[in-house]
Amino acid sequence: MTSTLTALAISCTLKPSPAESSSDLLARQLLDALSAHDVSGDMVRAVDFDIRPGVEKDMGDGDQWPALRRRMLAADILVFVTPTWMGQHSSVAQRVLERLDAELSETDDQGRPILFDKVAIAGVLGNEDGAHHISAILFQALDDIGYTIPAQASVYWNGEAMQTVDYKDLEETPEKVASAIQTAARNAAHLARQLTAQPYPAS
Repeated sequence: MTSTLTALAISCTLKPSPAESSSDLLARQLLDALSAHDVSGDMVRAVDFDIRPGVEKDMGDGDQWPALRRRMLAADILVFVTPTWMGQHSSVAQRVLERLDAELSETDDQGRPILFDKVAIAGVLGNEDGAHHISAILFQALDDIGYTIPAQASVYWNGEAMQTVDYKDLEETPEKVASAIQTAARNAAHLARQLTAQPYPAS
């Protein structure tokens, strides 16, 4: 019997709750797919929290990032989902990445980066091109701080150019997107389980 892993999805929509969000929808679809591989997951909408600007673990003065950080560190898999605006990831996603910069200097009791043995996948949504560009930025940043990226770990949907259809308004999930969700979830769960059983060696 395989052990249960955990995942945290961070949705970087610009819309505060309870507004409907395509990013939230994709994040939940990825969590649902992970659950089929014995991964229990939870989602947070970053914009609902007071995440102060900065690159420290705790910026003080009511900063709510430390609580989110604890949940992120406790999860085996990070699901990072962002909308596309003007061909770029959202400002909320950038704020999260900036706060993750603090993890570059964090190590465990073996001297390894604290996020070694953790896995990250990404979801990107928008009505314009930019998914490959954004995935590259996300994966480079997440790799830098210690996350391991599985094969085909990016799931994206871009609507028709110059149109206004949102992912959440589609009648059904496109076949290619649904397939990509399953692949990313399957590979993430497999890799996380391998790293749990055999962590990276200490330097």
